[in-house]
Amino acid sequence: MARDDADIVVIGSGAGGAPVALTLAEAGARVVVLERGPYYTVRDFVHDEVAVTLRDFWTPYPSEDAHTILKGDDTKGQRTRDGWTALCVGGATVHMSGFSYRFQDSDLRLATKTGGIADADLADWPISLDELTPYYDLAEARVGISGVAGVNPFEAPRRPYPLPPLPEHPAAALVDEMANGFGLHAFPTARSIVSQPYGGRPSCNQCGTCGDYGCENGAKSSMLATLIPAAEATGRCEIRAGCQARRIAVDANGRASGVEYYDRDGRVQSIRARVVVLAASAVESARLLLLSDTSAFPHGLANGSGLVGRNLTFSTYGRVVSIFDRGALVERLGAAGMERPFLQRSIQDDYWIENAAPAYPKDGTYTFMLRQPSPINGAVFLVKENDGKLWGSALKEKMHTRFHEELAIEIEIFGEFLPWKGCYVDLDPMVKDPRGLPVARMHVKHHPASHATSTRMAKRAIEMLKAMKPAPKNVIGWSWGTANYPLQHGTCRFGTDPTRSVLDPDCQCHEVKNLYVTDSSFMPTSGGAPATPTILANSFRVAEKLRDRFVRREI
Repeated sequence: MARDDADIVVIGSGAGGAPVALTLAEAGARVVVLERGPYYTVRDFVHDEVAVTLRDFWTPYPSEDAHTILKGDDTKGQRTRDGWTALCVGGATVHMSGFSYRFQDSDLRLATKTGGIADADLADWPISLDELTPYYDLAEARVGISGVAGVNPFEAPRRPYPLPPLPEHPAAALVDEMANGFGLHAFPTARSIVSQPYGGRPSCNQCGTCGDYGCENGAKSSMLATLIPAAEATGRCEIRAGCQARRIAVDANGRASGVEYYDRDGRVQSIRARVVVLAASAVESARLLLLSDTSAFPHGLANGSGLVGRNLTFSTYGRVVSIFDRGALVERLGAAGMERPFLQRSIQDDYWIENAAPAYPKDGTYTFMLRQPSPINGAVFLVKENDGKLWGSALKEKMHTRFHEELAIEIEIFGEFLPWKGCYVDLDPMVKDPRGLPVARMHVKHHPASHATSTRMAKRAIEMLKAMKPAPKNVIGWSWGTANYPLQHGTCRFGTDPTRSVLDPDCQCHEVKNLYVTDSSFMPTSGGAPATPTILANSFRVAEKLRDRFVRREI
């Protein structure tokens, strides 16, 4: 078994790992990043719906390398690809849609603001929104975010965005009109996509295939396009793609001392390090800690509290689609700009509902978007819409209508997913990965209040779309009450009490010094919006503290 050394080893190259790698490399540390997946380039990002979205481009086939899942009252886990984010350099930021929302005070103080919710394991964050704010600013500047500051009345005061907003579709005016009629506040959606050349990258080419696809020209502000190349440019950061961590090592004093991993040829390697930073995703980071048990940590590394893998949260999720006659929209709005791919509107009026009737007054974010131009997905949608009774020439005619005579406006719904005993991750006792290691097993059961919130938001979204003028031909809603599995958090929550948290406020394990966790595992609550900007901000915050320790030669 070959051995080598680094100052910092980072496991995972996504939003949690890349800021640490960049910050420490810029400070002069030798950084090695272990990434399980391949190192893609823009040449790999093509608009091939089968190859990219329906095969194993981002995540493995369940038959080959699975997670398992138990939903509701299931007693046997089923193989699934749910729970993966992405296996590639840059992680899920490479195929994200790029919606960029900052968290609000209610996200960080849910326990205090609600006074507690029956059966939910709520905990306030041990840091404040004010502490995160400068790191939101830093992250937005380093990666490039397009947006308009000061237009969302529910967002805390903030600096201007680095870039102006992306061009919006004319139908955004319908959302604004509807919102005004309801007394709501629609605002331009900030995006992790550059609207102008930035940092040596070209502006968005408006192809419209962001979600589920890589960006063909680097305009999406993924870690692959931004922080990873900047870290490599220092000459002190090495990305080892195709390398799967199998165990985090600790020394006789109980300090993190390195990582054992499989290299791209399947050989076991070992690397020593002064600090290990774990950022493999909430599900996979918990799995690796549980796999790293020793005689001193018999229940898994840093798991004396029994909380590693517990308090797993996702985002409650729903989608509502409205179908408009394209001709009627052209008559109302004109033809100019009608082919633009981004609607660019969001609403957060129901994020926190003061003096509301519901026992749990937290909803989330309504993101308005246009349908992505994916023909296979479109055909599947049409078949489902017709109860499976659509094929042949009739399906072909419907597809023509869908792409040429209609325009669909969708609302994606992101709501708080409450942490509780019914949702957690452990090791599957039966199913192994191709290396012979137990896979992560997810137990997914919704807290009743989370289900109620998602259902309430879906009904509200239907009302919004039906109120638009001209009226839509049809409005269809589905999937409320379900989990958005790529948006995962909480399996190593941070806090001040070692009996109620895995990490301290700086995301260092209470029980294992110099072992940090900087992906979404640290989050005690899921928030009411996608968490990628918050993961980035927190990772930069922790990276700064690590950098200061490194400069002072404390590590």
